[in-house]
Amino acid sequence: MSAASHHHWTPEDYLEFERANELRHEFLNGEITQVAGASANHNLIVTNVLASLHGQLRQRPCLVYPGDMRVKISQVGLYTYPDVSVVCGTPQFEDDQRDTLLNPALVMEVLSPSTERYDRGKKFQHYRTLTSIQEYVLITQDAPRVERYIRQADGMWLLDDVAGTASEMPLQSIDCTLPLADVYEKILFEAE
Repeated sequence: MSAASHHHWTPEDYLEFERANELRHEFLNGEITQVAGASANHNLIVTNVLASLHGQLRQRPCLVYPGDMRVKISQVGLYTYPDVSVVCGTPQFEDDQRDTLLNPALVMEVLSPSTERYDRGKKFQHYRTLTSIQEYVLITQDAPRVERYIRQADGMWLLDDVAGTASEMPLQSIDCTLPLADVYEKILFEAE
């Protein structure tokens, strides 16, 4: 990322750079940061989640996007790539390129050692400013565990936490259920 290291970026500069680049980068406050690659388990979990949600939403006006769909958090100026995002109804995009989503109802992140602190902290803080987001889901890679934060009518966020492959996580914002058996299908956990 040497080309980006000493340059103060505008959102327009960033989008031009990003659209011409094969690697993905987040943008915030004039700075870009390359998005790290993902592990085999991370990629398989994302694929499993996409398959499960796509199957449940096929006959409904909802779209499930993988991690290549950029999301803009306008309130703070963050451009980011959730592992999974879902929009119900008409998707809103920043421009005619249709590669920057503005109105996801649900975003999901698969936690990794290098991103967990950010995903739980600052990134969640940014996501909370986007009023379209009703649920934020964190998926653990090293054990069958899913956490869901759901926006309440008073603006507070309620945590729900399920563990074990016999469990299911309800996804209220899109009226689906996420079976952990589906999420962790074919996942090999490292022995501790």
